[in-house]
Amino acid sequence: GITGSEGSRAAREMIAYGTNVIAGVTPGKGGQHTKENIAVYNTVREALQKHPEINASLIAVPSLFAADAAREAIAHNIPLVNILTEKIPVHDVAIVIKEAREHGVMVVGPSSVGIISPHTSKIGAIGSSDIARRVFSPGCVGVISKSGGMTSEISRILTDAGIGQSTAVGIGGDVLLGATFTDIARLFQKDKQTKVIVI
Repeated sequence: GITGSEGSRAAREMIAYGTNVIAGVTPGKGGQHTKENIAVYNTVREALQKHPEINASLIAVPSLFAADAAREAIAHNIPLVNILTEKIPVHDVAIVIKEAREHGVMVVGPSSVGIISPHTSKIGAIGSSDIARRVFSPGCVGVISKSGGMTSEISRILTDAGIGQSTAVGIGGDVLLGATFTDIARLFQKDKQTKVIVI
């Protein structure tokens, strides 16, 4: 969904923050480039053929198409699929989660504001570029929340107190979620330096 309004805005903000956005997918618009000169492909397969180093996918398409977009990324074993889209039918989300588990893919979302490792990179709509640099600071605390607003607010409080974050993750607030609090906390715990705050 890189050529849609949400996808293009998220891509611009991610690039501005320093994320290496190397490809986008919008069926029917393959061969084009975004204003930021990101190549657009018709399918995930085409994008991976040109850029086999892809290791994450942001889903930012209308809710009726989001499950299919996520399933396409999962089928091609992209390790991390972050779903920004809200209001995806619950049955569709259940299928996405099942297929992600079968493929060993981590799905964050749906309705996820995104993931940020301060001063390194971000995926999704978490904090516009100027806000992200003021709110999030590098450190050793991992933040996990269902609420996008709380993800940013807790990080701001920590930053104001001189406590930086290793990564902040908005897991989304829908009925069914790909990654749970426990899933993300386990990832954080692999890094012995990271302390975890769950909101």
